[in-house]
Amino acid sequence: MKSEQGHSDQVVGVEKSQAGRILVVDDDQRLAESLRELLILRHYAVDLVFGGQAAISRLRSSTYDIVLLDLAMPDVDGHQVLQFIQESKVNALVIVVSGESAVDHVSRALRRGAHDYIKKPYVADELMTTVSNAIRKKRLEDSHDEMQRRMKKSERLHRFLVNNSPDIIFILDQDGRFSFINSKVESVLGYRRSDLLGEHITHIVDTEDQEKARYFFERTHSASSSERTINMALNSQSGNASETRKRHFELTMSKIDVGDVLEAEAGNRYEIYGTARDISDQIEAEEFINFQAYHDILTRLPNRSLFKDRLSVAITHAQRSQEKLAVMFIDLDRFKVINDSLGHTMGDRLLQSVSQRLLSCVRKGDTLSRFGGDEFTLLLPNIKNESTALQVAEKMLESIKTPFEIAGHEIYIGASIGIAVYPDAGEDIEALIKNADIAMYRIKSSGKNGSILFNAEMNGSVTRRHSLEQDLRKALQNNELEICYQPLVDTLNTNLYGVEALIRWNHPRYGRLSPAEFIPIAEDSRLIVEIDRQTMREACLHVGALHQKGHPELSLSINLSPVMVERDDFVQHIFDTLQATAFPPSKLQLEITEGLLLNDRRDIVDKLLQLTNSGINLAIDDFGTGFSSLSYLHKFPINTLKIDRSFVQKLHSESEEACIVSAIVSMAQGLKMNIVAEGVEHMFQFNYLRSLGCNIVQGYLFGEATTLSDVMVRYPYSQRLTGSVTSAD
Repeated sequence: MKSEQGHSDQVVGVEKSQAGRILVVDDDQRLAESLRELLILRHYAVDLVFGGQAAISRLRSSTYDIVLLDLAMPDVDGHQVLQFIQESKVNALVIVVSGESAVDHVSRALRRGAHDYIKKPYVADELMTTVSNAIRKKRLEDSHDEMQRRMKKSERLHRFLVNNSPDIIFILDQDGRFSFINSKVESVLGYRRSDLLGEHITHIVDTEDQEKARYFFERTHSASSSERTINMALNSQSGNASETRKRHFELTMSKIDVGDVLEAEAGNRYEIYGTARDISDQIEAEEFINFQAYHDILTRLPNRSLFKDRLSVAITHAQRSQEKLAVMFIDLDRFKVINDSLGHTMGDRLLQSVSQRLLSCVRKGDTLSRFGGDEFTLLLPNIKNESTALQVAEKMLESIKTPFEIAGHEIYIGASIGIAVYPDAGEDIEALIKNADIAMYRIKSSGKNGSILFNAEMNGSVTRRHSLEQDLRKALQNNELEICYQPLVDTLNTNLYGVEALIRWNHPRYGRLSPAEFIPIAEDSRLIVEIDRQTMREACLHVGALHQKGHPELSLSINLSPVMVERDDFVQHIFDTLQATAFPPSKLQLEITEGLLLNDRRDIVDKLLQLTNSGINLAIDDFGTGFSSLSYLHKFPINTLKIDRSFVQKLHSESEEACIVSAIVSMAQGLKMNIVAEGVEHMFQFNYLRSLGCNIVQGYLFGEATTLSDVMVRYPYSQRLTGSVTSAD
């Protein structure tokens, strides 16, 4: 066997480097496998298929140098395979190896493109020689094809460089008429080359630059061969030849001797060689840079700089004409919540939509600008009185009252508008803007979504706000904030179910402050993150101590800001706090804002899932206000819905709020969620909520937020509601 193998190798003479890929197609499995073994000994890579249909499938997905093909096969015969190879332009040489020796079979196979024909039973050395020669031919053909491809590619590249120069290339005769122009003129200006030959260069020059073009040509023609450059506007044609559009070009011309190249006659050797480079984009870019310097790119509105320039001009005019003008400072309410929960892309789209609605409310001569972030300013020159400004502000508030439909989300937003009128509220740029800003903060701190005129008394409130922010930083550093607890009562047995931790601040100068005053400051300054962290740590320690004293079932509920949830370390911080305080996760309920439900981002969902998987409960606070988020409930691992106090306070059997509360309770029950009703102040509210199946209630009926020890005195855990709550209401 070894000697035969060595002999075959010597006869065939196939070097290992010459080996190729071969597909053997034969329905005789034994014969095909023996042929494969023979080919493998010659270092060929061999695949087998046992039928014509299998061969076609393989050739569709794989490439081969040689196909050894039997003709007589039961399903799809070799002639059909040859037809497929020919029609599909398969790049492989076919050697027919078949017992069919009739002349018509052989000629038919060769007509179909077969490279060679070997009759069965074949002689191994003869077959190997045929295969080796076919491989060599295939290599030569592939090399030739590759060379042809490279040559064609080189030719295409050459033609591309010649015919697709970035510039229009032209030659003018001594009279300034086109004697040559490249094809770039067709794609750039829309003229046919043949139509321009013989035409004067001014034929394509814009009317305003005609004289400039004639002068430039004459200067170039009368001078030596030095190069000259000028910017000029050329007319481009659209589909309609009568319609033209101006584009800007940089023209370069020089006088050249074309006698040797074009075989020009004596005395006619000099022509003007020129190029025209389209610089329209460059000019547009320069215009865009200028636009960018004075406009906000996102909303396309004037920016702060342009607004101040126009305000300066308006003040000068108002001084001379003894007129009034108004400056409005517009801040969007709850934009930060939307931006944090839905993401910055949605926030940007909302800003664009808001700016368009605001624009629809102003006059042609007014200036609406994006001052920064979610802040806008409006200049109203030449107004009769303050009521004009108030009317415009009311129109703006009404325009953004309608919800915004963005990417499938229905978003509600409001605005706080401060108004400063010249000259009463200021006589210069900075004073008017500052006082409009002060008025805006006054309306924001008093409930948001409204407008107000500046008056001198407001300066004190701004000073107070700035002072409170500084004091709040110190209070955090010195642990001056207090935690109070409001009882959560089980409606089934009226026992204490748990407590909600609420932050309180007894300011050294202003006394006990309402959270409504300092929490917005904390959110704007991002101090809310540290407040949330301190509150959670201390509350876990306080309630955890009660667990050790015989109240292990007491639950703890804590509010979290969207800013906290958005942080990358949010989940890890929660886990670290629970571990440090040894607080059981199953007794912790974290309350998040309803706005986060609209955040369809996977990372937020993953964070909340990590919490619930550890046993922590999640609640939606103030459910039913501001957002239409019911369709998002199933995406989030929520355990509890908290009905906002605004519904409970207006609750009676026939009220619209009663229908809303009933619907929320029914929905929560269907989703197997707990229900907590906030703001319960009267016994009839408690009874009605209990009749609906509301699980837990909280509110002044059960006591204000106080120390944890006071809560436990009032509710020693097993005490029933009877006797401790009057039913006078």
